[in-house]
Amino acid sequence: MRLNPPTIVIFLISLVLAALALVTKMGFVPIPRYIPHQEYWLAMTAYLVLMVGNLVRGL
Repeated sequence: MRLNPPTIVIFLISLVLAALALVTKMGFVPIPRYIPHQEYWLAMTAYLVLMVGNLVRGL
């Protein structure tokens, strides 16, 4: 399996989603919860975006 480095845009999207998950979990900013376990799903989405950025060339 050949891995490629993600672009800066994909990395930043993943970083923002992970930071939003952390902020939501810690409660620094009151963010309304739309789905149960919102922090978990935000963190998983961040890692999946980063994984796709590593696996797909040109993203």
